[in-house]
Amino acid sequence: MGKNLTQGIEKAPQRSLFKALGMTDAELEKPLIAIVSAKSEIVPGHLHLDKVAEAVKAGVYAAGGTPFVIPAIGVCDGIAMGHAGMRYSLPSRELIADSVESMLIGHAFDGVVLVPNCDKIVPGMLMGAIRVNLPTVVVSGGPMEAGEVNGKKSSLSSMFEAVGAVKAGKITLDDLKEMENKCCPGCGSCCGMYTANSMNCLLESLGIALPGNGTALATSADRIRLAKEAGGYIMKAVADDVTPRMILTKDAFLNAIACDNAIGASTNSVLHLIAIASECGIELTYDMFQKASSTTPNLCKLSPATEYDMDSLGKAGGIMAVLNQLEKKGLLKGNARTITGKTLKEEYEGAEIKNPTIIHTVEEPISPTGGLAFLKGNIAENGAVVKRSAVCAAMQKFTGKAKCYNSEEEAVSAIMGGQIQSGDVVVIRYEGPQGGPGMREMLSPTSALVGMGLDSSVALITDGRFSGATRGAAIGHVAPEAAVGGKIAIIQDGDKIKIDIPNGKLELEVPAKEINNRLKKLRTRDNEPTGYLLRYAHLVTSADKGAVMKKKF
Repeated sequence: MGKNLTQGIEKAPQRSLFKALGMTDAELEKPLIAIVSAKSEIVPGHLHLDKVAEAVKAGVYAAGGTPFVIPAIGVCDGIAMGHAGMRYSLPSRELIADSVESMLIGHAFDGVVLVPNCDKIVPGMLMGAIRVNLPTVVVSGGPMEAGEVNGKKSSLSSMFEAVGAVKAGKITLDDLKEMENKCCPGCGSCCGMYTANSMNCLLESLGIALPGNGTALATSADRIRLAKEAGGYIMKAVADDVTPRMILTKDAFLNAIACDNAIGASTNSVLHLIAIASECGIELTYDMFQKASSTTPNLCKLSPATEYDMDSLGKAGGIMAVLNQLEKKGLLKGNARTITGKTLKEEYEGAEIKNPTIIHTVEEPISPTGGLAFLKGNIAENGAVVKRSAVCAAMQKFTGKAKCYNSEEEAVSAIMGGQIQSGDVVVIRYEGPQGGPGMREMLSPTSALVGMGLDSSVALITDGRFSGATRGAAIGHVAPEAAVGGKIAIIQDGDKIKIDIPNGKLELEVPAKEINNRLKKLRTRDNEPTGYLLRYAHLVTSADKGAVMKKKF
């Protein structure tokens, strides 16, 4: 594509603008490589991305290309959590995809290296690159180091849970301040198996990022070397004309789903994998995820379920060691192509577990079933998702009484006000993709429940979603959502709700006749969005479709 701008007398005006950038004729004769960087000074996971991008540039130059760094936006979910800003987090994924598409085509690049980090930025960038289908490599910014408070590892999830602990009188305000100062010690994506790190790991299993992408620390020399190597591999991909859709096949996505379950990834990864696959013209369904979950062993239990962080996973053998274990059960499509030119099997073959406490073998897994579970029933006819690996044994099967709230704020106020008791099921609705709009994450209410010691006796269901930092019986992505008349909208206080995670059931124990009567009287709530969210609410699809924009109007 770059030759469309750099050759022929007709393109002299365009070349003059490149010359204004200081480009030489020799540089313009080489492939033009976009380096899309999410660098900003508001997101801890993005603060250092200029250094990663510079390393990619060095790799591109060394391999004979001409690199250009271009920007992408990014919302920090932790900062946006618990207020109106979170409504823009998931919708920002679509803005990022649109902007990447626009920049790549608008400037006729020959290839692209994506330098994202954090939740919506990773999938958003990849979705945009897939649309253009230029040769693409992803090298993320990498995870943050764990914090340490009183000799114990801590992270952002510890901080959110500490708020509930203060309310319950378990810790003091001085304790809270000490955690505030120490739990996030520097740049990088928050250090547990949260959404950002889940996606960075899954990119390895998809074959679009290099081994180590998910676990090499943001501050490490490994991360810089990885970035330089990515710069070299994009030049090879350009020379061989290897495009994302050649790598991101159905087999690649099945590998990612298996990996997802093995590592106990965030429930958000389901949304993003479905959305990324959609850009490739591949349909992923909850049933496909559930089938994989029922046969894939859970081999890792990381923060927030334990103190083990992403660095621990990397030192234990990383994602390649996990994939090598799954190979032993025949759970992978090893012939899937990767950006290195090798098959996925060639990448993970020989990768060994260095710490069996962190990466279990398939012979002795943490659980014979995967980290995610998918529930269906009269509340969620199209499905709902829960991070099974972060739910205690007592809550795997649970029946409780509903306490209903029409927003996250109402629920948090009730929890902090002591209105939630053991045996309750907190129902938060009108927080779906359309109804929110924006499908906010619910880390504040779930963390409050954990901090107050209620996570082993209280469940929460929502048509919104949860941060990867969430633990407990937190069931999200309920579809259909309340705003489109889903049955979650007609649940009333005191109704019995039955949760059966092992058998994939989520049921409102109310007679069918009463449910029908309530549906006839239902008048769904309109949150009256404005600006971008107004357009988003009209165009977004449901959670089980990845909350992508409609492709037909």
